[in-house]
Amino acid sequence: MSTNYATIARNGIWDNNVVFGQLLALCPLLAVTGTATNGLGMGLASTAVMVGSGLAVSLLRKVITPEIRIPAFVLLIATLVTVVDLAMNAWLHDLHKMLGLFIPLIVTNCAILGRAEAFASRQSPLASAFDGLMMGIGFTLALVLLGAVREILGSGTLFANASLLLGPRFGFLELTVFPDYQGFLLMILPPGGFIVLGFLLALKALVDSRSRAGTATPANPQVEKVFTAAGVLSRDRQPGE
Repeated sequence: MSTNYATIARNGIWDNNVVFGQLLALCPLLAVTGTATNGLGMGLASTAVMVGSGLAVSLLRKVITPEIRIPAFVLLIATLVTVVDLAMNAWLHDLHKMLGLFIPLIVTNCAILGRAEAFASRQSPLASAFDGLMMGIGFTLALVLLGAVREILGSGTLFANASLLLGPRFGFLELTVFPDYQGFLLMILPPGGFIVLGFLLALKALVDSRSRAGTATPANPQVEKVFTAAGVLSRDRQPGE
C-alpha cells in the first residue's frame, strides 16, 4: 500500500492539527504559552515523543497483542517522556524548570496516544515516524503562534530569554517589538490564552471556508440536463407546483 506523505504532512500541520483541528492538549497549550520561547520548548519536546512513539509502536505492532495494546502504548510513551524529561533537565535545565510539571504530563497528551492507535499501529515505521514529525510540527507551530501573540500583546517582546532557556544559539530570536511598552497582563494569564485561541480558531475556520468556496466543483451541465429532462430541475415550473 502506497503512502501519501504530502497528505500526511497537510493533515499534521493544517487539516488535522492537534490544536486547531482536534482541540487536544489544551492544558499545556494555555499554561506554558505565556511566551513563544516556552511554546517552542514544549513543542520540540512533544515532537520528539511523537516521533519516537510512532516509530516504536509501528515496529512493535505485530508483537503487541490487541488486548493489551493501549497499556503497552502508554508504557512506550511514558518511557520516551521520561527520557526527554531527563535530557531536558541535563542540557536545558532553565527551560526544564520553567516548563516544570508539564513535561511529564506529555504522557497524558491524547494526541500522542491517538496517533499511536489510529496510525502507527497500522502503518510502516517510516510513515509512522513521519506522521509523528508532522503532528509534532503542527503542534509546535500552534504553541509558538499562540505564545507569540500573547507575548507581543502582553509584554511587547518576542522569544524573550530564548538564549537563557534554549541556549546561546537561540539568542538571535529575541526581539523587542514595542519598546517602552507597559504590557497587558491579561494576555499573559490563562484567560488571555483562551481569548487568543478563540480568535485563532475563528481565523482558521475562515481560511478553510474560503478555501472550500474557492475549490467548489461547478455543477456538471450534463447531470443537470438529465435531471431537468426528468422534471426534477424543471425551470418552467411555477412556485407551488
